[in-house]
Amino acid sequence: MQSLIDGFGRTVRYVRLSVTDRCDFRCVYCMAEEMTFLPRAQVLTLEEMATLCRVFVELGAEKIRLTGGEPLVRRNIETLVAEVGALPGLRDFAMTTNGAGLVKAAQALREGGLKRLNISLDTLDPYRFRELTRTGSLDRVIDGIRAACDAGFERIKLNALILKGRNDDEVLDLVDFARAEGVDISFIEEMPLGETIGHDRTETFCSSDTVRATIEARHALVPTTESTLGPSKYYRMADSDSRVGFISPHSHNFCAACNRVRVTAEGRLLLCLGNEHSVDLRAVMRRHPGDLERLKAVIVAAMLKKPERHHFTTDGDVQVVRFMNMTGG
Repeated sequence: MQSLIDGFGRTVRYVRLSVTDRCDFRCVYCMAEEMTFLPRAQVLTLEEMATLCRVFVELGAEKIRLTGGEPLVRRNIETLVAEVGALPGLRDFAMTTNGAGLVKAAQALREGGLKRLNISLDTLDPYRFRELTRTGSLDRVIDGIRAACDAGFERIKLNALILKGRNDDEVLDLVDFARAEGVDISFIEEMPLGETIGHDRTETFCSSDTVRATIEARHALVPTTESTLGPSKYYRMADSDSRVGFISPHSHNFCAACNRVRVTAEGRLLLCLGNEHSVDLRAVMRRHPGDLERLKAVIVAAMLKKPERHHFTTDGDVQVVRFMNMTGG
């Protein structure tokens, strides 16, 4: 029986699980250049993560997405993928990755039951890519995208966060790249998570409407009702199978239809991306190992703590002090 219903009548069907707060990139909008990561003892074990996924699916969750940090830096991530991929009742199993590890990992992930990939790609300029990620290699990511295509993933999607004055001049190039590679692409408005240095959000915000207008100067976009249970609103182009999506937490707030919760790498159940409402699931599992009914009861009760909405602004105010790598993708 479906039990994941919040106090506003919304049904939670989608769980995003962070498998690590670590990453091999240091993207300017996601984290600081010098980071202190969680001690290993504070991070959930892969076995604990598998248990959580099983419990959420038994409570009615239909989609699980593994996130980070960067999930592919987590040792033995393939074993978690295989366990989750075998869960009965799970309709969609996905991962968000920076793509740098996919040349080695893509085939094993697909064979383990992972169905879909979101791959972050904000620029096609190698110098700019290095500037935005601080440590990343564009060639390695593009090779990873192609390895994922060769491995047979369903509807691979690129995620591009557009920043005014930094990569907004590449919107059409990114769409054309997605079309050429036969993948989808979503454009994301930046969210005010974590205090950034050398990156002023008041100057870089770029709305989905602006991005869409840029694309429509070259490609007519036809709205669709297609959904992957996430916040992307998808559009089609008549001459391509690639879809264009927009994730618009500022300009087209999607809180009224929110069906998601997040679990951080240390086991905190976050009820909202833009608020601090949370419940410590790690404590429950470690104090009462094997007591899945207690764990389920805690999760069901936590749904009533899910707030009605976030209150993101574009004025540079940081509503949440944790960085995105701590939040879970």
